Amino acid sequence: TSAIEYIDRGTMKASWYGPKFHGKMTANGEIYDQMALTAAHKSLRFGTLLKVTNPKNGRSVVIRINDRGPYIEGRDLDLSKGAAIELGILRKGVARLKIQEVTLTKSGVQTALVN
Repeated sequence: TSAIEYIDRGTMKASWYGPKFHGKMTANGEIYDQMALTAAHKSLRFGTLLKVTNPKNGRSVVIRINDRGPYIEGRDLDLSKGAAIELGILRKGVARLKIQEVTLTKSGVQTALVN
């Protein structure tokens, strides 16, 4: 049997990116879809799944790391426009969000859900 586990990764300051990059290649070789539930991070492995929660409204979404960034000092995560909409941060643009890494546990062994 296996179960999904959420590992607390604290909070991260997140922004979003979209129209200017839509249709261009991401750092992992995918074509960027601004409405997909993806994000950019400077060092997390491509394919890492994160449950991202907006503590101001309780909304959360699971996103997949597929790009590098953000390149603005003080920001930790660049969400796709679709993720920003789901979290309710599109208008504000930047928010401090709760981050949990999504992992799969099987027979007492923990593995990250990565492609």
